[in-house]
Amino acid sequence: MRYITHIAAIVLLATAGARAETVYHVDVKLEGMIDPGVAAFIERVVEDADKAGVDAIVFEIDTFGGRVDAGTVIRDAILDAEALTIAFINKRAISAGALIALACDKIVMTQGATMGAVTPVDGSGTKASDKVTSYMRAELRATAERTGRNVKIVDAMVDERVDMPGLSAEAGRPATLTTEQALNWQMADETAETMIELLRIYDLGEAEVVYSELNWAEHGLRILTHPIVTSILLAVAMFGLIAEVRTPGWGLGGTLALVALGLFFGSHLIVRLAEWQELALFAAGLVLLIVELIAIPGFGLVGLAGIGAMLASIVITQLGDFQLWTIDEIAAVVARLAASMIGAFILSLVVLRSLPKFAAFQRLVLAEEIKASEGYTSASRDTDNELVGKEGVTMSYLRPSGIAMIDGQRLNVIADGEFIEAQRPIKIVEARGSRVVVRAL
Repeated sequence: MRYITHIAAIVLLATAGARAETVYHVDVKLEGMIDPGVAAFIERVVEDADKAGVDAIVFEIDTFGGRVDAGTVIRDAILDAEALTIAFINKRAISAGALIALACDKIVMTQGATMGAVTPVDGSGTKASDKVTSYMRAELRATAERTGRNVKIVDAMVDERVDMPGLSAEAGRPATLTTEQALNWQMADETAETMIELLRIYDLGEAEVVYSELNWAEHGLRILTHPIVTSILLAVAMFGLIAEVRTPGWGLGGTLALVALGLFFGSHLIVRLAEWQELALFAAGLVLLIVELIAIPGFGLVGLAGIGAMLASIVITQLGDFQLWTIDEIAAVVARLAASMIGAFILSLVVLRSLPKFAAFQRLVLAEEIKASEGYTSASRDTDNELVGKEGVTMSYLRPSGIAMIDGQRLNVIADGEFIEAQRPIKIVEARGSRVVVRAL
């Protein structure tokens, strides 16, 4: 019996020691650019891998790069991963793709692959400002120091002024390494042509490979944070607000504006392009605008401050990381916002003028005219003439409208010119239907 117990204990220990190895595979082979949606995807996968206690995460990379802020989010997620991280450069890791690769513990490249050219550029392909270049250089240096890579070569990848002979085919260009160069300069660890070869190098040939892909929500985030879609959402929101102001009560325009703004701010909050401060700034601006329209007569500094706060919130949300702000980037965002506003204004003119021509819209409004010749009158002109010249006293503050007592009758009146205090004698100077204009005596 004692021997049986020992044998059972040995079997249990062997079983515990023979735990199945697991590897997560993350596809960063992108036809488009690295954007906030991809960053959200990789953050999710790394978090799931840490919870599952996997042995390694392989990032298969084939990309020309993308947004710097998205690349830095991915870099941070990889550096914080608990499992072994392996960059599998299958063809190319350019710009932000190189930053992602250098954040991994190991780098494996296929034959004929390239890595480098990390100099940041704007949307037109022009080199970014020295501020952005310096920021990117610092990010790459810190990453290389963390993973034990050659900092001098990393500098040459970002700044073409760093002279490293033999790294770039053309002088005065940021360094781009081939597979052989990366191996010679110890910027890459191994070369492999397939995932199977790569896993065998790190004794993971028998591991279970879990392939991770973008889910529908992350695909949606990529779409919603695209600059063109962002401009459309803002145009729709502004059109909805214009339509809501032009029509009585709460209707389709206001609902449309809320949905568009919700998609805009919600998507940017999820991918960390915006923080709650931007949303609070927009809400504060909206409150100021409502106060100006409802409580304060006319339109002045409060309303302008509200509009300014709302516009500033939208611009800041699209700019992302403060350290990456440049004059050109701010100008590009403001230009897109201006285009959205112009588009919304033109759309509102066209739609609000065209709607009455559609049969479906005509069923919602009274199309027939009530004419005086048919016996219909709204108010007697003789009654209006009788009111003009009568005197009374204000019952409330007129700013400019309020209540007045005229010949023992309470009337809704409007001050002509300056506001009038309560209990002040007044005189009616104009009466037209329900519009009664008074002036202080």
